[in-house]
Amino acid sequence: MTRLDADDAVATAPRQAQEPESGSDGPRALLLEAREVPLGGVRAMSVRRALPQRDLPLVGAWCFLDRFGPQVTRMRVEPHPHIGLQTVTWPFQGDVRHRDSIGSDVMVRRGALNLMTSGAGISHSEYSLGEEAAPLDALQLWVALPESRRHGAPAFEQHAELPQVAVPAVSGAEGAAAVVLGVFAGVASPATTFTPIVGAEIRVPAGSRLRVPLDPAWEHALVGVDGDLTVHAGDDVVLDDVHLLYLGIARDEIEVSSTGGATVFLLGGEPFEDDIVMWWNFVGRTHDEIVEARDAWEAGGERFGHVVDHGDERIPAPPLPAVRLTRRRRRV
Repeated sequence: MTRLDADDAVATAPRQAQEPESGSDGPRALLLEAREVPLGGVRAMSVRRALPQRDLPLVGAWCFLDRFGPQVTRMRVEPHPHIGLQTVTWPFQGDVRHRDSIGSDVMVRRGALNLMTSGAGISHSEYSLGEEAAPLDALQLWVALPESRRHGAPAFEQHAELPQVAVPAVSGAEGAAAVVLGVFAGVASPATTFTPIVGAEIRVPAGSRLRVPLDPAWEHALVGVDGDLTVHAGDDVVLDDVHLLYLGIARDEIEVSSTGGATVFLLGGEPFEDDIVMWWNFVGRTHDEIVEARDAWEAGGERFGHVVDHGDERIPAPPLPAVRLTRRRRRV
């Protein structure tokens, strides 16, 4: 569960021709469609990408969000590199073996958070169990590392037990949330973070309307996972599993309801400290940083290490575009 392509983000909402480039300055209810990303080859995996969007490169420090599944497939993602980010793997179905260049060798399973911090450089691989295709479904998210941590050492942690929080009901039964990353409703995940952030899986019972608490100084978004969900954000917005709803900032709560029951993932945080350059599996600040990281991976040097129990197999870096990479600026 990683990025296997190097394509640019594609805007799925119309861009305003005269709109200035700026950060969010208030509440929003912007529904953005996740786009299909063809991975093809022997993987033949179905992936829908909700972040980055061309007009919305980040939500807080969250800079990337893929949904792998639900599908029946055989995952074989060979060793590949990362810089400047944390990978957050949140599985719904299926078992995946994670191995990396700092010696980690763990199983990724439902209910456990798997958090890899690349720092200046790490490499890893991901294989589904067995030789046959099997059910697989997960969210793969990236968190951009701030200047104070992005040049540091790599790390990996797995958390099999995460805090559970009751979500108050306006009507019907109360909901429940797993605090995956950061802080939600005053409760903190045990996972290591470097910016003020939230990632939480919220379960909405059938027939309930919930009041989800938010930090008004942070920006937030909701991603549908399953079930029917209506978000009451001024106008009612129906959120399915192929859209991201950007909520902007200056909200202290949002109400959500479901007829048959639903699961939704909340992501957000303090607006990130800087614009980023993101290409392939790298998050940096300049074109030259990306070139340096790509060259180091292609040279097979010590920067990215060697993934445990692997031989020479690896994913080669794609060619760089014929133009200089520039920082991604938000336009909503």
